[in-house]
Amino acid sequence: MAKTRTVGIGMDYSPTSKAALKWAANNLIEDGDRIILIHVQPPNADHTRKQLFEDTGSPLVPLEEFRDTNFSKQYGLTNDPEVLDILDTVSRTRGAKVVAKVYWGDPREKLCYAVDDLKLDSLVVGSRGLGALKRVLLGSVSKYVVTNASCPVTVVKGTPKL
Repeated sequence: MAKTRTVGIGMDYSPTSKAALKWAANNLIEDGDRIILIHVQPPNADHTRKQLFEDTGSPLVPLEEFRDTNFSKQYGLTNDPEVLDILDTVSRTRGAKVVAKVYWGDPREKLCYAVDDLKLDSLVVGSRGLGALKRVLLGSVSKYVVTNASCPVTVVKGTPKL
């Protein structure tokens, strides 16, 4: 029997992060894998759970609890039916165990931290497809993560914006 893999998926509910989730569900996740949906909230976000978990990130939250609107509100997350549907489907059809974790801070640093913290075998992130100027000014999260993460990273590209 193959080793159970732990696959992280960066999620900010943008079209490209949803595309990354769909790609992982269709091309990467195998029977029995563990999926960790990783959310990174801005450091200045003020949510009820932030004070408790700002340094370590939230506890791992099972899909059943993550689906609850009260959970989403406590962490300042979007309760997105499309994301929940994809997670339900991959959980049901592949027996994947789905959990979520919330961090606070710079997405580049926190996604790399999550790789080690969660002992990920692989990380899937979306690319916003920033134009050259915006990429220089804002920096690319996906490029930073590919360069600095200690596990394989798959970047699912979005449509380039000028």
